[in-house]
Amino acid sequence: MFDNLVESSSHKSDISRKGSFIAVTAAIYGVLMLAFFIAGIYWYDNHLGQMELELTTLVAPVPVPQVKQEEVKQEAKPVKAEQNVDVRKELIADVTRTELVPKEVSAKASDVPPVRRGVTTVLGTENTSTSAPMPAGPGAGTVVGAPTKVAIAEEPPPPEAKPAPRAPISGGVLNGKAISLPTPAYPPIARAEHAAGTVVVQVLIDENGTVVSARAVSGHPLLQAVAVGAAKQARFSPTKLSGQPVKVTGVIQYNFVAQ
Repeated sequence: MFDNLVESSSHKSDISRKGSFIAVTAAIYGVLMLAFFIAGIYWYDNHLGQMELELTTLVAPVPVPQVKQEEVKQEAKPVKAEQNVDVRKELIADVTRTELVPKEVSAKASDVPPVRRGVTTVLGTENTSTSAPMPAGPGAGTVVGAPTKVAIAEEPPPPEAKPAPRAPISGGVLNGKAISLPTPAYPPIARAEHAAGTVVVQVLIDENGTVVSARAVSGHPLLQAVAVGAAKQARFSPTKLSGQPVKVTGVIQYNFVAQ
């Protein structure tokens, strides 16, 4: 049935060959790793001196001997009380003593300090405030005699009252009250139109008699401009009311005749 038979050989030699290859390879890697490890140790030892290392020293704390604090009892010594004694040329009471009425009132402040409360004050040739022991005897105790001199400043005079401005008064027709009343010129255009009639100009006069404003209230339109110009040049005497100059309002009439 079969002409040729293929006999399979054993795999033992092949497995042995592969095992030897794996073992040799593992040995080579082991030797290389050991060589790198030893070389790293030598390299670290050679560069150890070049590294900056921080040396930490642990020092044990020095024991502090416990000192027993002895309580020192001090006997209380009597304190000798010193009495305050003020010397004044003149006995003047403190300003807080409102129940004392001064004998005289002066606008000039006194150079003598007032008597202090709770302090012994004696008469002398100078004004001092000292602290010294005061022997027992006549003059001991607080002396408050004369009242305090009160300095009252003079009040400034009140400001002068300025009169309030008054409203202008009505003067009616002011033609006869003027000290200077210029005559307006007849305009050529009005002459050509034969314009005529009365022009009434309302004016406001200040306290000095000067016309400060003027406006035409009636009249021919061609004649109003020259009438207003003439009214502004008019002058009047100052008008006074109760002795005070006041403003005046009124009218000025100009009559134009056709030419």
